[in-house]
Amino acid sequence: MAVNLTANAIPAIVSGDLNLKPLLQVLDIKLISNSKQQERYRILLSDAVSSQQAMLATQLNDQLRAGLVKRGSIVQLIEYICSPIQNRKIIVVLNMETIISDYEIIGNPKLFVETDFPNQEALPNNKMQNPSRSNSYHLPAQNASCNMQNFKPTVQPPYQPPPFYKGHGAIVRNEAPARVIPIAALNPYQGRWAIKARVTAKGDLRRYNNAKGDGKVFSFDLLDADGGEIRVTCFNTAVDRFYDVIEVGRVYLISRGNLKPAQKNFNHLKNEWEILLDLSSAVELCPDEDGSIPKQQFSFRSISDIENADSNSILDVIGVVISVKPSVPILRKNGMETQRRILNLKDCSGRSVELTLWGEFCNREGQMLQEMMDAGFFPTLAVKAGKVNDFSGKSIGTISSTQLFINPDFSEAHSLREWYDRVGKDSASLSISKDIIPGGPKNDVRKTVSQIKDEGLGRSEKPDWMTLRATISFIKTDTFCYTACPLMIGDRQCNKKVTRSGNRWQCDRCNQEFDECDYRYLLQAQILDHTGITWVTAFQETGEEIMGYPAKELYMLKYEQQDDEKFAGIIKSRLFNQFVFRLKIKEELYGDEQRVKVTVMKAGEVSYSSESGYMLDLISKFKV
Repeated sequence: MAVNLTANAIPAIVSGDLNLKPLLQVLDIKLISNSKQQERYRILLSDAVSSQQAMLATQLNDQLRAGLVKRGSIVQLIEYICSPIQNRKIIVVLNMETIISDYEIIGNPKLFVETDFPNQEALPNNKMQNPSRSNSYHLPAQNASCNMQNFKPTVQPPYQPPPFYKGHGAIVRNEAPARVIPIAALNPYQGRWAIKARVTAKGDLRRYNNAKGDGKVFSFDLLDADGGEIRVTCFNTAVDRFYDVIEVGRVYLISRGNLKPAQKNFNHLKNEWEILLDLSSAVELCPDEDGSIPKQQFSFRSISDIENADSNSILDVIGVVISVKPSVPILRKNGMETQRRILNLKDCSGRSVELTLWGEFCNREGQMLQEMMDAGFFPTLAVKAGKVNDFSGKSIGTISSTQLFINPDFSEAHSLREWYDRVGKDSASLSISKDIIPGGPKNDVRKTVSQIKDEGLGRSEKPDWMTLRATISFIKTDTFCYTACPLMIGDRQCNKKVTRSGNRWQCDRCNQEFDECDYRYLLQAQILDHTGITWVTAFQETGEEIMGYPAKELYMLKYEQQDDEKFAGIIKSRLFNQFVFRLKIKEELYGDEQRVKVTVMKAGEVSYSSESGYMLDLISKFKV
């Protein structure tokens, strides 16, 4: 049985004809490496007369690894492009099908160069006009019976190249729109391309400063109808042009972008490339008529799998929210304040995990979840692109590209809800997270008052941190606050104690006088739990959290208005209230004596739903 390769297919492809689906033979295969240590294959393709080098798109690597493509294989190109590389043209194969895996080499093909184009008159109109160049060969008997049963190659007419013109003036540039290709087919060997995809995530506008000066950047993620994903990044002038154009959920046609290797430290998508847009790039809004592009794509991991996940890895998770803690302010290392809220997720794997919300997530989705929990409903939450942390246990945190979906409408969420309503709400789960305050040291865990002494906390070189649910039993009232300097030293307030000088206040540090001073808490109190009692010190912000009044108001009440009865009533009303304290414990030198000082860094109101969840989780740990 004969195999007819597509006549003159190589000249056709090199000249720019991308509409053929030619039948070709593989003459050679070579594995090549690059600076990114990516596995790429180069093959030599033949139409029995001419041969040409080709690169395989990485999505075809599995065909070579499985042995479906080898030297001599007959293949049919389904999708391909031809790009100039270093003054020669390379065929980039995006999709192909193996017709016959093993076959003898057909003809005596020569490497094709563009000067080899035959003239129009010399080209045959069909194979019968030029029998000496017939590509018809007989299959060996052993191949015919086993390899040709499914052999149905597309019959292609002989290639008729366009006439060549020389010296006829300038050639008009091709302004035809670029061909829309799948995201998975994008590679740096292409020239003109376009992709049609939906924006699934949009990052915040960020500003930066480096050796080249100030700049700004933002990025967004795309998903196409074939499930391919890729990140797009814009800098400076491209930010001005595209930031307001891009909307999450909308579909766009994007072209004239540049491909660069993906920065895996910041890009979690499963694509080795990302797109860089500039002022010459095109972004056009497309109608979403057929809905062929999904709204979002998830790859959920069960909570039990997260226990073995690598730190800093990015993954998707879905679970039922079983507890939500209040949002609290956190001071970052750069001096900027942000919000943090902690909640816990549970799934049918018998595990639960701590999810930390940062920034706007706290006031947006976090507040919505809190209100649902307070109303007695346990919502389902899907997390897209959460970051794994492993500080004494595994937890998940939000990043700029994270997306949260409350009670989403898809099969995984419905199955989880059915499980929880049926058996999950009454079953215990083991937490893979420990009760750590994110942003604090590794030993910042839930402890009791007695453990401060029993474990010698605070006596090491660095401070110890812990959280504690305790009750205020006594407040020292003679030195509950002090008068402070309001002047600014650089970007910080002086806050040193000032003394009255006539009708004015004087700061010895700043060597200045002023009419008004600040009033700041220096609150000393005793707190107790079921294991013991300890003294703690609370400064300005935490003092206000405990007392519920500004320090100035209580100072005026006690020292200016001298209303001792009202002052005492306020103090009494704060006794025997419970708080969840975040404590910093450090040994300090007082005179010649070393003492352990316990400082309140945060005093949050007790959320009884969250505390109940914590206690149930603790009970389940003891059960296990």
